[in-house]
Amino acid sequence: MQASVPDWLFGGGKGKRGRYYFLGICGTAMGAVAAMLREEGWEVGGSDQNVYPPLSTFLASRGIALHEGYRPETLPDDPETTFVVGNAIQRGNPQLEAVLEQKRLYLSLPEVLKFIFLRKSRNFVVAGTHGKTTTASLLAWLFAASGEDISFLIGGLPGNFGAGAHCGRGNIWVLEGDEYDTAFFDKRSKFLHYLPEIVLINNVEFDHADIFPDLAAILLSFRRLVHLVPRNGRVIVNADDPNSLAVCEGSLAPVTSVGFGKDAEIPVRNVHYTEESSEFEMLGRRLRIPLVGELYVRDAAMAVAAAVHGGVSLDSIIEEGLPRFLGVRRRGEVRSELEGITIVDDFGHHPTAIRETLRSVRLRFPHRRIWALFEPRSNTTRRAVFQRALPEALQGADGVFIADVARKDQLPAADRLDPQRIIEALREQGKLAFFEPDASAIATHMATLAQRGDVLVVFSNGGFDGIHEKLAAALQTGRDKMTQ
Repeated sequence: MQASVPDWLFGGGKGKRGRYYFLGICGTAMGAVAAMLREEGWEVGGSDQNVYPPLSTFLASRGIALHEGYRPETLPDDPETTFVVGNAIQRGNPQLEAVLEQKRLYLSLPEVLKFIFLRKSRNFVVAGTHGKTTTASLLAWLFAASGEDISFLIGGLPGNFGAGAHCGRGNIWVLEGDEYDTAFFDKRSKFLHYLPEIVLINNVEFDHADIFPDLAAILLSFRRLVHLVPRNGRVIVNADDPNSLAVCEGSLAPVTSVGFGKDAEIPVRNVHYTEESSEFEMLGRRLRIPLVGELYVRDAAMAVAAAVHGGVSLDSIIEEGLPRFLGVRRRGEVRSELEGITIVDDFGHHPTAIRETLRSVRLRFPHRRIWALFEPRSNTTRRAVFQRALPEALQGADGVFIADVARKDQLPAADRLDPQRIIEALREQGKLAFFEPDASAIATHMATLAQRGDVLVVFSNGGFDGIHEKLAAALQTGRDKMTQ
């Protein structure tokens, strides 16, 4: 591959030739990698339809030229420019069409990572349907807390780092391995580009219904990932998930299983939860994390196993790493306390993630009434594929609000999730359950029902149309009316 592209593509560094221009630069990962390339001495620019703070100001502060809109005339005409095409960029985009017509060199973001950053490092790739962001964030922190100047790319905001990406000077990379497709011209999963030495597989379930037709297609992609791990690498797998074990069959790399079951090679035992932490035993030691719930214990156990394999001592993990882990934004994050009402923000958009998060919230806030406020926004939850699973997942809440399906006109009615049917199923089980069309209506209705001590858990993989601010405003308005 290297022989077929210009030498300057791989040069980099100050004084070297070459420039990168990002189509869709304001995506979280795109912006992070653009900044890393700039720090390495490359000239970097880019464009996006939505250029606004904080990412626009972050990029501008790094000396990266931004263009709003996709106008072909803003593309650099330097023949030594490589164009990085974001996952959201599709055929018909004016700049992309110009790049194709002019036969300019273009790459996907995962390819840039592979060619520029990952060829000489030890790459820890964290994969799975759930828990990738938390596990990758914790693993990166365990290395950092032990003194390693690591690099990482994580699809979230780890509390210990304040950014989702960093290019360190050590030889370790931690990458959140997304199974979603790479670009319009490459429908393989992103994680297949990451040159993995160590792969963590948390779990494998059906998701991303817009690109995977069924579970078998997802299993195949994970099998391909395992098939890339070299013989001197390792696969660390959830011992309690049959799908995860299945994709590891035939691996030429050693496989280590971690879990609660009796067959786990690294067993997790004697788990105890408090309102502030989880404790468990593994590798002959007692560990404690400042996160609550089984999903976090699993994430932590996987991260600990990988960190130990990477050379971090258990003493460092127990004394420096785990106690100081600050979690991840939008993963069970308490956003505010208003009039004795707690608002929690969570990225959960898959039934399993919603169920496990509600269990975690129940442990953190015992004896309190819990509400789940859910936006069907992801490409899977907008579809009817989880019509039966979602009511079961939401059973863990005392009350439920569901918004209308996002961008529902893009889907045929027969293929679309029906929120009203979910509400009916929950009411049949005796739950308080309501359908409201949008965030404003949910906030207004929620304010009439919320009581001191309630916990409101917002589930969305997007902004949910500013629901947190709307809840705060509605609750304040309700309080003002009561005091008048």
